[in-house]
Amino acid sequence: MKQIASTLGLILTLAATSASATTLDQSILDIQHQWAHINYTLPADKKAAAFESLEQQASALVHQYPNRAEPLVWDGIVLSSLAGAKGGLGALGIAKDARDRLQASLKIDPTALKGSADTSLGTLYYKVPGWPLGFGDDDKAEVYFKKAVQINPDGIDPNYFYADYLYGKHRYGQAMTELEHAQAAAPRPDRPLADKGRHQEIDKLMAEIRAKAGDSLNTAER
Repeated sequence: MKQIASTLGLILTLAATSASATTLDQSILDIQHQWAHINYTLPADKKAAAFESLEQQASALVHQYPNRAEPLVWDGIVLSSLAGAKGGLGALGIAKDARDRLQASLKIDPTALKGSADTSLGTLYYKVPGWPLGFGDDDKAEVYFKKAVQINPDGIDPNYFYADYLYGKHRYGQAMTELEHAQAAAPRPDRPLADKGRHQEIDKLMAEIRAKAGDSLNTAER
């Protein structure tokens, strides 16, 4: 009887763990879908309020799953997007909160969501002003981008955001290589809107690089 009870207890524990994982995965997917809707379909003047509401949802998920990295990653992503939507010096505090969430996620699982924390940290360190106003640091940004690409070499997001960084540094050939890699990424069936929006951004950045680099854009530069 003791053995049967022990086996039954193990089965129930495994079932509960599986159900919890399914619930978390679905919650993360819901946040991803809402983020894409806000980022790619709402007008600029509506985004800040929508991201604020979504951040409350992401923050609640962090408290619900304190030992999981994924909610922290998406809370950081939403906070980063909120900071971008608000703009100005008032957004620096939000950007710092985003950085803290993302760095906390790395302590739990540095490869969660295929390196999304590193991609987002790279973007923050690149986009946020440097000292004395903010914590921006281009050298740190590139370290994070390279780590993200190493974790997820064929991902659309790490390659796109690294390309955007390289473009800003006038390293056009390298940027184009990263964009071509991002363009070839496998579709994400559960995130069609995010993929569509990201491919539009890829096409736009490619056009800007061609316009600026012209004939100098060749394989030797890459």
